[in-house]
Amino acid sequence: MNLTRTILHRFDPELIHDLTIGTCAVVGKIPMLSGIIGQLFKYENENLETRLGNLTFKNPIGLAAGFDKNATAVSVLQSMGFGFIEVGTVTPKPQPGNPKPRLFRIKEEEAVLNRMGFNNKGIEALIDSLKKTERTVPIGINLGKNKTTPLSAAAAEYGLGMQKAWNLADYFTINISSPNTKDLRDLQKKENLRGLLEQIMKTRERLAQGDYSNKQIWLKIAPDLADADIESICNASLEAGIDALVVSNTTITRDIQDKSWQNQEGGLSGKPLFELSNEVLSKVIGCLGDRIPIVGVGGIFNWEDAARKLSLGARLVQIYTGMIYEGPGIVKRIKKGLAGHRSSLSNSLSSKDKKHILDSPND
Repeated sequence: MNLTRTILHRFDPELIHDLTIGTCAVVGKIPMLSGIIGQLFKYENENLETRLGNLTFKNPIGLAAGFDKNATAVSVLQSMGFGFIEVGTVTPKPQPGNPKPRLFRIKEEEAVLNRMGFNNKGIEALIDSLKKTERTVPIGINLGKNKTTPLSAAAAEYGLGMQKAWNLADYFTINISSPNTKDLRDLQKKENLRGLLEQIMKTRERLAQGDYSNKQIWLKIAPDLADADIESICNASLEAGIDALVVSNTTITRDIQDKSWQNQEGGLSGKPLFELSNEVLSKVIGCLGDRIPIVGVGGIFNWEDAARKLSLGARLVQIYTGMIYEGPGIVKRIKKGLAGHRSSLSNSLSSKDKKHILDSPND
């Protein structure tokens, strides 16, 4: 695996990513091959099952948005053992994204810098892919706005994505935190966010009445927020009735040794994001307590990293860059580590403490 990764990392990262997704899409159409992959990465433990509202997850490890933008590889990705998969970011209309090159590995830091710019085939293509996919885990759709759409019309675009894909998503994530679409992060500001969320939740209410179903709405935020902004986001999310906060997206800071990347535009992910995302996670938990569930994202490379975010108060976690550097076996390793950790914790606790600590994630 290390040799394969070394060879692959000699090539352009976007080319390798596209080839990986393309291969997964082909393999997913061959049930026997998907079954072999499923057996190779098979590991479940009932102690890892987690509930969030009306959704049940076999385990708390999800695949973050950005890996499978057009939902063409879901069949194979879910066989790798994820508890849930988030596809997208998808926009109402197809768009090419930012000029290439726009995806870079910073190997010494085990990081990735991207300025993709929501390149995707549009919501109709994603819907077509999901309609052909037999699903075994919850699927979330990460929604964005098109680059040319003004902020004043952003709510309508998020609502359009919800309307078109309503019957195919288990939840929707509203992406207002990518640094690669001009001014998008301004939607996180107090003067913009309340109105945006109000319109989105009204759209959900209308769609839910139409077919008597409900979908969770998650909100993905940036790690580069002032404390006052975090507080206003938490308050606005509470008022709107957001079902979960995803903490966090990539960072525009450059806490890395190689200074040649300092002036490169884009969002940084991977190990340099871990502590920053944890700081924001802690502040969000401090503001919200357990009133809104948190999904922890950023810099997870092993089960200890996942356990850290869960111990800080996250209910679920998502990985992306860790899989690029560690390979798909990372999911099984994290699950086994977490299961062993919870088992050891359970054995060391009194019966009263066991119930309080171990059962709380499944409330």
